[in-house]
Amino acid sequence: MKYYSTRDKSNVVTAAQAIVQGLSSDGGLFVPVSIPPLTITEISELCGLNYREKAVTIMGKYLEEFSEEELRGFVGEAYSDNYDSAEIAPTRFINRNTAVLELWHGPTCAFKDMALQMLPRLLTASLKKTGETRKVCILVATSGDTGKAALEGFADVDGTSIVVFYPRDGVSDVQKLQMTTQCGANVYVSAVEGNFDDAQTGVKAIFSNREFAKKLNEKGVFLSSANSINWGRLLPQIVYYFSAYCDYVNSGKIKLGDEIDFCVPTGNFGDILAGWYAKKMGLPVRRLICASNRNNVLTDFINTGVYDRNREFFTTISPSMDILVSSNLERLLFMLSDDVSVNNWMNELKTVGKYDVGAEVLSKIKADFDGGFTNDDEAKAYIREVFKSANYLMDTHTADAYAVLANMTKIGAEFPTVIVSTASPYKFADSVLSAFGEASVQSGAELINRLEAVTGTTAPKPLTGLDGREVRFTGCTAKEAMPDVVMGFLN
Repeated sequence: MKYYSTRDKSNVVTAAQAIVQGLSSDGGLFVPVSIPPLTITEISELCGLNYREKAVTIMGKYLEEFSEEELRGFVGEAYSDNYDSAEIAPTRFINRNTAVLELWHGPTCAFKDMALQMLPRLLTASLKKTGETRKVCILVATSGDTGKAALEGFADVDGTSIVVFYPRDGVSDVQKLQMTTQCGANVYVSAVEGNFDDAQTGVKAIFSNREFAKKLNEKGVFLSSANSINWGRLLPQIVYYFSAYCDYVNSGKIKLGDEIDFCVPTGNFGDILAGWYAKKMGLPVRRLICASNRNNVLTDFINTGVYDRNREFFTTISPSMDILVSSNLERLLFMLSDDVSVNNWMNELKTVGKYDVGAEVLSKIKADFDGGFTNDDEAKAYIREVFKSANYLMDTHTADAYAVLANMTKIGAEFPTVIVSTASPYKFADSVLSAFGEASVQSGAELINRLEAVTGTTAPKPLTGLDGREVRFTGCTAKEAMPDVVMGFLN
């Protein structure tokens, strides 16, 4: 299996090279040259395997230069007792036709663990396979969850260092505490003035700065990414779509071969794109529902084919989706068109802030995707309603997805659906508490204790004791000064 860039199909690399580089030198993202199919018989066999065995099978289709023994080793380390559920990604049914795929049982209580416990292992192995002798600096822009998950995954990993940038006022108190108290001699965290798009734009600018790369090379260092622009980040996420489908079949609520829907809260489009790859591999998926908050740039795009970031930016209670530039959408556009078109669209996005993919590509998108958006008040209402009716506590992003799905089923028949739950409600304790009428002025760990008291639920262990940890990183930088922060840390 080879990979090529979304900006240049002649730029072909191995899986190991794609993982090491993260982002292509031409600014594109790496995608597999083909999507390996799974037959319904093979999916039936997956239904009898545990999560780790599913991961080895599915990832092996894309990583043919890695042996099964290597993959079993990676999977065994990535998904072990660092998860508080033996199922790793359990599927919970909250009513007759709706299940919730819980992706937050890992060490940082967010879905990013599903990939970022795997990526450091893939990366260190890929460095050896490519003969790379320089040290790698992982550069991350985060809207909250990716940062902590990446820090946790790469902390004190030999031959690596990691720098994480987050928007100063764009993460929850708990997310900020998780990142700024991170242990590890090779980690650094900095706030950025502005929103997530400012942080992400700043990171991309560093990656494309050849003079900066030259200076790093003189120090024996090169850059790579732990964001979902790295194929090694996206690939492990495909696995949990197969896992959820198998759970649905094993529950007896559908028969093998029956289709289901997935409703995915997403801002950067990586999580739902993994579902699209699963569908193209042969997973019986009818549609992928893209759920947005008030920053509904993706919903508008799916409905019109026009991507327009020239709009007001909203700070919401689901900050991981407070994004106006969705990087992973580029991969989908490439798969549905070609590198020339993608180059043109990305240039238009950079220069005028919008592009139109046209009727033909839009029809292909609509064949697989639907989209909807909600607001904070509606999300809070569903947090209360679902807790009251099903005794199930959702975080704000999961509530956005639930609201979008509920609004769609009001105007159409119900269909077996999995809501992809991306974080523990305790990561957004302040907003979840406000859904129950708790106007608290508390912060950080106090919020976690209060949510336990109000709901009678128990916080995940990784989120307890945050108030007792030393805050190591307090700095904030302008977007333009981000390269200086990276170089200063490496010096």
